Amino acid sequence: WELLTDVWGLPSENMYVTVFEDELGEIPTDEEAVNNWKQQPGLNHEHILYFGRKDNFWEMAGTGPCGPNSEIHIDLGVKHGEVTYLENEQVDLDGPRFLELWNLVFIQYNRTSPTNLDQLPSTHVDTGLGFDRIVAVLQGQTSTYRTDLFWPTILKIQELAGQSDEERENHFTPYRVIADHARAATFLIADGVVPGNLGRNYVTRMVIRRASRFGTKIDLHEPFLAGVAQTVIDNYGEAYPELIENQDTILGNITREEERFQRTVESGIAQLENLLAKVEKSRKKELDGEKSFDLYATYGLPLEITRDVAQERGLGVDEAGFKNAMEAHRIASGGGRVMGLLGGEDAELFSGIFKELQDKKKLTGEGVAYDPYRNLEVQGEILSIVKDGELVKKVQPGDRVDVILPGTCFYIQAGGQVSDTGTIISRNGADWEIQVEVARQPAAGMIVHTGEVVKGKPKVGDIAVAQVDAQRRQDIMRNHTATHLMHAELRSVLGDHARQAGSLVAPDRLRFDLTHPDAITPEQLSEIEARVNNHILKNYPLKIEFKTIEEAKDEGAVALFGEKYTEQVRTIQIGDDHPFSYELCGGTHVQSTGEIGSFIIISEGSAAAGVRRIEAITGRAAYEMIQKRIKDIQQISDILNVSPDHVIGQTQSLLDELSDVHKEVNKQRRTIAFDSFEKQLKEIPEINGIKVLSITLPSVDQETLRQMADRFRQKYKTGVAVLASVPEGKPVIIAAVTDELVKRGWHAGNLVKVIAKPVGGSGGGKPTLAQAGGKDTKKLPEAMKMVQSWVEEQLSTKK
Repeated sequence: WELLTDVWGLPSENMYVTVFEDELGEIPTDEEAVNNWKQQPGLNHEHILYFGRKDNFWEMAGTGPCGPNSEIHIDLGVKHGEVTYLENEQVDLDGPRFLELWNLVFIQYNRTSPTNLDQLPSTHVDTGLGFDRIVAVLQGQTSTYRTDLFWPTILKIQELAGQSDEERENHFTPYRVIADHARAATFLIADGVVPGNLGRNYVTRMVIRRASRFGTKIDLHEPFLAGVAQTVIDNYGEAYPELIENQDTILGNITREEERFQRTVESGIAQLENLLAKVEKSRKKELDGEKSFDLYATYGLPLEITRDVAQERGLGVDEAGFKNAMEAHRIASGGGRVMGLLGGEDAELFSGIFKELQDKKKLTGEGVAYDPYRNLEVQGEILSIVKDGELVKKVQPGDRVDVILPGTCFYIQAGGQVSDTGTIISRNGADWEIQVEVARQPAAGMIVHTGEVVKGKPKVGDIAVAQVDAQRRQDIMRNHTATHLMHAELRSVLGDHARQAGSLVAPDRLRFDLTHPDAITPEQLSEIEARVNNHILKNYPLKIEFKTIEEAKDEGAVALFGEKYTEQVRTIQIGDDHPFSYELCGGTHVQSTGEIGSFIIISEGSAAAGVRRIEAITGRAAYEMIQKRIKDIQQISDILNVSPDHVIGQTQSLLDELSDVHKEVNKQRRTIAFDSFEKQLKEIPEINGIKVLSITLPSVDQETLRQMADRFRQKYKTGVAVLASVPEGKPVIIAAVTDELVKRGWHAGNLVKVIAKPVGGSGGGKPTLAQAGGKDTKKLPEAMKMVQSWVEEQLSTKK
């Protein structure tokens, strides 16, 4: 209130606030908010308005944290229209004169069912201020796009389009969309969210493509958004230095995405227009969801663009059908549901257990004590056991269980690092044992150990010892620290645009996704690998400290997009007095880099558009690979009867010899095939005076078949030849038609398509010579029999 009225000088008499009053009378009215508002200087108490659940009670889902909210609205004055009223004669704050500025959500309840709310032990306030809106109000503008947040961008678009002020005002919608989307894409890419096909990356792709499409409405047909994004960087760069730091990455990604889109957009829009015309003709109201997804899969048209074009014609799009088709495609292509359930399915169960354990004084409000850093073993009482979704007192061998202890040293999966595994055993180590497969956090404050009872009958109240699998944890720590080393060297070798876009830290390998437009060259990979191994050999100690997030960021610590950080963060520095790696990280790490042993990159490839994926191994896995490679080389050297140092030279020599032998064999094979072919040329059957040759030759390559077809056309003035072979396990078909028949309308391309169909192939070519491939070798005899019927059909239709 002080900020709005005293600092920014907005008139308090124009302010309205809303508070919660339950229309069902089940939830208490938020009198605390009412009393606080009444204490604010200058606020007219008649401007405190009560609203019900729809407007002033915030809930994210059917269960979970929730609470009443309070909003601040401003009356913009008579120039925006008259005050309108609701049926109960209360001011309508959704009317044209009012604008919502601020929202306060008081998170104080936990909904466990449609009719039950529990008070949260710790409450807080979520607050949201509409930045663009407040700027428009302070600058006296009727639109956020006419403030200094957007106006420089609008003027840049006008410059690029070469339009007058009048033309700009007549086409202001494209200006608004382009300015908004260009700003969004600029900030997204600066945060590492490059254009892609899934999740947040799809959002970046969508906003760029939608802006590009709206550019065509003001005659911007070439890539132009980089120029708009540059204005965004210039305008916002001082407040957001990451825009300047990532300028090249931002502009490059935007331009590449525009170019990708423009390669297919014309065809896509044309196809969409055809589909919409059919919808109109059928008197339907919306485009089928599967067809709209086909447009995206084939032409790259995002749903949002399809929807825009449809709305321009007064039609809709089956968005649910689109999403279903996308999900079906993702699963069919191996990209869906690989992680199983999304999580949260048992949150209500464990929230209830947490409350019960608090009531019994078995747990504090902080929940299960979590410290995966100092010890690999912790002792405590079994507080609860869950089997098949139900609390039980005792379990037996073979039962799958969730076990809750007062504290744990097991790492729960987070930040790309997998969960620890291990055992929970009885205090004496002999009575019973549970094999822990995963530690997880199903609800706030609750960490459970999930696994199987392998011995004895553990029960609630037993004193247990939880032990992390130490060797597996050590392997994970090696890979996690190596991930930090590689991240630093990727940026050093490739540039600062190479930012983490995803990772997996497991005991057997590490996987790292990074933003980079091109394949990483073998030379670059070798340099990165060598640099990481050099850091390992120098045995740098890791400096691990807890700091405030502001302090860490001010010192240059790398925070990863998509990760959520608390006020206190754990920092990892590597590099003595001048760290070359400094990241916020909650994962487990080695004490010094020498513990990693060795680092080997085993693969590099594309994970998505603009995202590369590297996999690597360290420690024991790297040693095992090195040993295997050494043994393989020794075995090869024994076979070749040379020393290991001469294996490459000897192998190359043998390959050269083998190549020469293959050439000679192919030469002899062609000679034999031609001899056989020449004999068959002497006795070719005729149909109405037309020579018709249809033969299958063993193991003849495509080029030889072409030469044979040319020989046929040289020898006969009127004829058709279809030659086939299976050189590498798949059918190859060549069709030839002589010039005289071509003049009569015969076409070798049409012929080869007919022959290829039974073998599951397709083809085409010139009227005189065409070729096709296939899949089903067994159907080749059947296909070749169709040559005669095709010739007879041509004779009946083309005299």
